[in-house]
Amino acid sequence: MTTPAVSVLMTAYNRASLIEPAIESVLAQTFADFELVVVDDCSTDATPDIALRYARLDSRVRVVINERNLGDYGNRNFAATLVRTPLFKYHDSDDLMYPHCLDVMVSMMLAEPRAGFGLSLGAAWAGGPCPMLLTPRMAYVREYFGDGMFSSGPAGAVFRTEVFRRLGGFEDVGVASDTLFWIRACTTEHVLLLPADLFWYRLHPGQEFQSANAQREYAKTAGWFWRALDAHDCPLTSVERKRAKRNRAYHIAKRTAQDVRRGRWKFALERLRHSNMTIGDWIRYLRPPDRQAFAGTPLTTDGEFIMPVSADARTAPLKRQSKRTAS
Repeated sequence: MTTPAVSVLMTAYNRASLIEPAIESVLAQTFADFELVVVDDCSTDATPDIALRYARLDSRVRVVINERNLGDYGNRNFAATLVRTPLFKYHDSDDLMYPHCLDVMVSMMLAEPRAGFGLSLGAAWAGGPCPMLLTPRMAYVREYFGDGMFSSGPAGAVFRTEVFRRLGGFEDVGVASDTLFWIRACTTEHVLLLPADLFWYRLHPGQEFQSANAQREYAKTAGWFWRALDAHDCPLTSVERKRAKRNRAYHIAKRTAQDVRRGRWKFALERLRHSNMTIGDWIRYLRPPDRQAFAGTPLTTDGEFIMPVSADARTAPLKRQSKRTAS
């Protein structure tokens, strides 16, 4: 039996009303050389029964039912131990993959072996054409001086299995565990930014992401972003770190003010408490932000885009045009 090119990991808990279209969207991929591994986290509804029915109908589907509940990221880490392919991606049991998703992700990752993982969003990445290969420094520049990238969800990522395991997987710190992973992984790994709109991220009331507890946990990310700038492995220069701290201080102040206006006093206090900033930091760094769309974009020495032109990752420059001249 040959090994597929990619594993799709679907972790699930009590998703009986949503998992069927999620599975169907994987089976409908134009790229067919995959396995789908559904890992049920002790659901109390019909989720495992539905998954097992698909396993009987399609040999590409494998179902594992946990003996105990591991939680969201605990289950994601466990699912990754089941992978026997060189690439894998998560697909949430309440989302839908568009038919071309795997075709795009796998082909681009195979064409760029330097990338440890790839990321896609619902909207296009700012600053240039995809795929864009970012070094660790480029990734940090994009995060701290551009539109950001460390808040991407795991469902928008495709991982090189060996790299994910070498990094130790996700540190399980709640719903924002993915953010902490990107902060850590991008200090050492190249990341490939992929085209947008490869899957539909479904929003619904049953998501942990939308709970009050999740919002309190997300408040902790303020401190993670701040501490990353003082870490010995931060790929930014000392001058860039100071500029990045000004941007982060402004961001934290802005988000805190928004929470106060909405009457979310507890969230505002949680963010300030976890910010890891002293009064001296606020005095020193609270300044207007310095961000621009092209931050972290791969450019030639002439300031031109590096545009991929073929699957073997050969590149050619594309003249950068302003919005005015492009329109």
